Amino acid sequence: MAVPKRKTSPSRRNMRRSHEALGREAHAECPNCGELKRPHHVCPSCGHYDGREVAPAGKALKAVVRP
Repeated sequence: MAVPKRKTSPSRRNMRRSHEALGREAHAECPNCGELKRPHHVCPSCGHYDGREVAPAGKALKAVVRP
């Protein structure tokens, strides 16, 4: 069975993990109201998606979009 000959140092371990950091979430401006929203999601403030109103404004979107 293969066994490491030397202990992996914290520096080497952390360098290996440097690519595992989470990136920032993408946000786009809503063309209807100008608020920031996630791309390809219904706008939480006005309820518009793809140029039309999908959910009534002011309601909780989870209950409206996914019953």
